[in-house]
Amino acid sequence: MTILDGKKVSNDIKNEIKAEVDKMKANDEKVPHLAAVIVGNDGASLTYVGSKVRACERVGFESTMVRMSNTTSEVELLDKIEELNNNADIDGFIIQLPLPPQINTQKVLMAVNPDKDVDGFHPMNFGKMALDMSTFIPATPFGILELLERYQVETKGKHTVVIGRSHIVGRPMSILMGRKGFPGNSTVTLTHSHTKNITQITSQADVIISALGVPKFLKAEMVKDDVVIIDVGITRVADDSEKGYYITGDVDFENVSKKASFITPVPGGVGPMTIAMLLKNTLLAREQHRKNHR
Repeated sequence: MTILDGKKVSNDIKNEIKAEVDKMKANDEKVPHLAAVIVGNDGASLTYVGSKVRACERVGFESTMVRMSNTTSEVELLDKIEELNNNADIDGFIIQLPLPPQINTQKVLMAVNPDKDVDGFHPMNFGKMALDMSTFIPATPFGILELLERYQVETKGKHTVVIGRSHIVGRPMSILMGRKGFPGNSTVTLTHSHTKNITQITSQADVIISALGVPKFLKAEMVKDDVVIIDVGITRVADDSEKGYYITGDVDFENVSKKASFITPVPGGVGPMTIAMLLKNTLLAREQHRKNHR
C-alpha cells in the first residue's frame, strides 16, 4: 500500500512555482498577484484564506486579502469584484465561500472575470473543462489529478466511482476522470445521496474518489482489494482529547488502507494539494495575461 502524500507533493509543486517566480524576478517581470475576498468572520474561512496568503509569501507571489463585513450587501460585493476585474495588477482572485445569506453565490461567481477565475468556478471555465479545452481546473480536482499523475496511478480502462456530486469536487472529478488522456480514460460512475445499493457499486470500483463529508462513511467491506482511494472529506469529530476533536475523512482509513493499493491520508492528502494548485492556476493566469499584453 502506497500513501499518496499530498504534503510532500504540494511542497514539490510550491518549490517548482518558486523557481519560476525567481526567474521572473531575475528578468524584472511582474510576479503573480493573487487576491482573496472574504465576507464575514467564518472561522474556517479565515484559516483557509490565511494559509493561502502564507503560501503566496512562500513562493514569492504578491497577495491581497480583501475583508468585508458580515453585513456587506450583494451590490457592495459585486462592486468590489468589478474593481478586481479591472485591476490590471491582479492576475487572479477568489471569493471565499460560504457567503452570508443576503448574497446570491451564483450571481457573485458569475461576476468574476473568467480570465481571473483561478478557482475555476465560472460556468465558462467549467464548460471549457467539460469540453477538454485548456482552462482553469478547480483547485481540488486539479490537485487530485496531479497526485494520480505524480504517483503514476493507472486510470486507463479502470472503473472510477465518485461519491458526491458537488460542483466543487464530485461533478468535475466525474468529468475529468472520463476525459481522454492521463489521468483519465476511466469508466466513471457518479454516486450521491439518492444512489441505491452503493456498496454494490463501490465494491466493483478500481478507483474511489469520496467527497461526501460523512466521517468514515466508506468501510473496508465496501471496497475490493488493491483499490485506489482518494479521500476528499475532512470533518472535525468531537472527542475527549485536549483539543476536543479529531480530524477524519470520508474513509475508515485504518481498515480500508489494509485493502488499498494507494490511499490519501486525512489530513495531509488532498487538502495541501488544493492550495498548491490554486497557486499553479494563478501562475497560469499571470502567463496568460503576459501573452495577451504583448
